[in-house]
Amino acid sequence: MNSTTRLTVAQALVRFLAAQYTERDGYRQRLIGATWGIFGHGNVAGVGQALLEYADAMPFHQGRNEQAMVHAAVGYARQSNRLSAHAVTTSIGPGATNLVTGAALATVNHLPVLLLPGDVFATRPADPVLQQLQVPYAGDVSVNDCLRPVSRWFDRITRPEALIPSALNAMRVLTDPVQTGAVTLALPQDVQAEAYDWPDGFFTERTWVVRRPGADPTELAEAVDAVRASRRPLLVAGGGVRHSGAEEVLAEFAAATGIPVASTQSGKGSLPFDHPQDVGGIGHTGTATADELARTADLVIGVGTRWTDFTTASGTLFARPGVRFLNLNIAPHHGHRLGGMPLIADARSGLEELTEALVMHAYRVDDAYAARYTGDKARWEERVDACFAARDPDARPSQPQVLGALDAVVDESDILVNAAGSLPGDLHRLWRARSRDQYHVEYGYSCMGYEIPAALGVALAAPDRPVWALVGDGTFLMMPTEIVTAVQESVPIKVVLLQNHGYASIGGLSESVGGEGFATAYRYRAGDGTFTGAPLPVDLAAAAAALGMRVLRARTVRDLRTALAEARAADAPTCVYVETETADTVSGAPSAQAWWDVPVAETATRPSAIEARELYERHVSTRRRHL
Repeated sequence: MNSTTRLTVAQALVRFLAAQYTERDGYRQRLIGATWGIFGHGNVAGVGQALLEYADAMPFHQGRNEQAMVHAAVGYARQSNRLSAHAVTTSIGPGATNLVTGAALATVNHLPVLLLPGDVFATRPADPVLQQLQVPYAGDVSVNDCLRPVSRWFDRITRPEALIPSALNAMRVLTDPVQTGAVTLALPQDVQAEAYDWPDGFFTERTWVVRRPGADPTELAEAVDAVRASRRPLLVAGGGVRHSGAEEVLAEFAAATGIPVASTQSGKGSLPFDHPQDVGGIGHTGTATADELARTADLVIGVGTRWTDFTTASGTLFARPGVRFLNLNIAPHHGHRLGGMPLIADARSGLEELTEALVMHAYRVDDAYAARYTGDKARWEERVDACFAARDPDARPSQPQVLGALDAVVDESDILVNAAGSLPGDLHRLWRARSRDQYHVEYGYSCMGYEIPAALGVALAAPDRPVWALVGDGTFLMMPTEIVTAVQESVPIKVVLLQNHGYASIGGLSESVGGEGFATAYRYRAGDGTFTGAPLPVDLAAAAAALGMRVLRARTVRDLRTALAEARAADAPTCVYVETETADTVSGAPSAQAWWDVPVAETATRPSAIEARELYERHVSTRRRHL
């Protein structure tokens, strides 16, 4: 007879999670590195008690906002190459629904996080109970069903024994390089505390091997033929390069073939900025070098990218007649994008096989092609230098000059975290990534509020490295809560807080599409009722200080350089606050190098909208469907 141990459902779950491991390339580590939690009546007596019971087996972090806890977990997972993840537990009701945004971000970006929201009573001793959503047509619906469409695996554990297959399926999905994302186990509060005789085999250590499938021989042969036939090939590195740990193999491929490498937001850093074949970001926020190569390429090799609209400039970027696409991707549904030839494989395995075959055939791009993109790259770097330079060190800095000052104090060990506003565009065009994981910009969901909690998660995964959260005033006001957690845990994240008095990115977009910047500035109302009065007298530096951070105020470029160096050396959470120059001056970032589709009003009376529509129609006319 098999031996059993009597535990509550929550206790069994915590013990099970503590015994799960991943392994790839011979490296083994814990799958669930820690659990984040905020407790209410829906989880305090169940999961909360279990985490206390097994505190020696499951590390715990106390969060302040449920969405922020998921962002921290996602930051940790990305920094851990998806081989280790965090769990997040919340109470029922608003605690659970606050998870939805973070879950969507995790799933969109293919990053693993385990969500353990409390749920209403399975036994229904009273109906309704506190925080229960009553649905007239169904008795088995709760607010946690909001998490179904943003989860890669969802289950509600209404009986103890149901946890066994569900928990195993949850681990399967978390460790699947194609399916991974948010995984939700909804836990009714009565079931959490219910005891059951668990088979001891449930708690034995399990190692989940993260697969590296190679390419199908037929697909590989077709891919090799396509590359050999090309004269102006371009490789686009996506996030799959990083998830696979394929950076070194990509560098070997590029060096061997001479094929230039552009990068998506997720793929930036796949090659260091000074690699001869690195031509920078691509698409709407890309460099002039990469986008011109894209317009004239006859073969575009996508590695680990899902070809979002920013990357393709909403279908207008790859303009050469007859251009072909080769998609190396572990996910078949991404491998067939843009009518391309699929090469379904792990990024590292596929690149190794492709490199070996091309070297065997002595394939290399023409010297004239290499000389042209090398010269274009050098000229772009001169533009970056001009953007970073400050003519007057005693003047207020522009946003690119803030990046230039930061560029001067970091090295390859630093990690930059960003997600939303105008910074992702400036970073993608201008930042000089020095290492494979220095550039951490979440642009799959581009979620305001991500930066500070994600930086905390990154720092937990890389405790010996300087981690910077680059935050605009709009993002800071969305979610500064985990500053308190960083202070509590003594995690020395560095926050660069840029004050430009509003949503600068959307303000600029609004101007370009005929919206005239409506309701995008943080200003008093003027006499005509518009938000065009004086800037609001908010003091975000004081807010950061009130949450426990050390704050360094930088009023000039000179102040900024000193403050950034001081923050980098700090061993406690530190904020550098700077009010930026918002005017588009010589030191401003270059404008977009490619279009992005934001539909403009088809009929309007205001001249700005009429003009914007005319320009929109000209751009739309250049869009192509690649079949």
